[in-house]
Amino acid sequence: MSAVQKFAMTATAASAGLSAAVDIGAAGGSAATPAAPRGRGAKARIAHEEFFDYQPTSTADLPDPRPLIENLTRCVIEILAGARDLEQIARWVTDDVYRTLLTRASISARARAARGAPTVRPTFAVGEPRITGPRDGVIEAVVVVTSRARARAVAIRLEGLDRRWRANAISVL
Repeated sequence: MSAVQKFAMTATAASAGLSAAVDIGAAGGSAATPAAPRGRGAKARIAHEEFFDYQPTSTADLPDPRPLIENLTRCVIEILAGARDLEQIARWVTDDVYRTLLTRASISARARAARGAPTVRPTFAVGEPRITGPRDGVIEAVVVVTSRARARAVAIRLEGLDRRWRANAISVL
């Protein structure tokens, strides 16, 4: 058992106020999977999962969201145009947003291929973001993006998770 696994088990047990129990060998457990504390059942498992899940962060403990909002807006427009790879923003978006953008980018790529249009980097201007904070640790923003042909609005919702901003909703109108 590695030192990291021992620390994680000790921290989990300490946070739940329980002693650490690891079931190794004949019972089918492994060194990497701590067993649920005896006599606690579902309640202990939930406490264990909450300890290792994303931890919300207060807005005061997070950096200014304005640069991230502007960069995410620029990146999303370029991803939909096919000029940027979606992997470049993967660490700043949640899994749901990633899947949605992946679907929209593939639909856009198929449409370009059907028309025979080449992939070109779009030229556009990113407007000033309008930012609101509906509650602590959450920022909602809308940014107007203008190009020669049209104007689009990009709405972004950021949540503070693990001491950094992550986009859990992005809509391009």
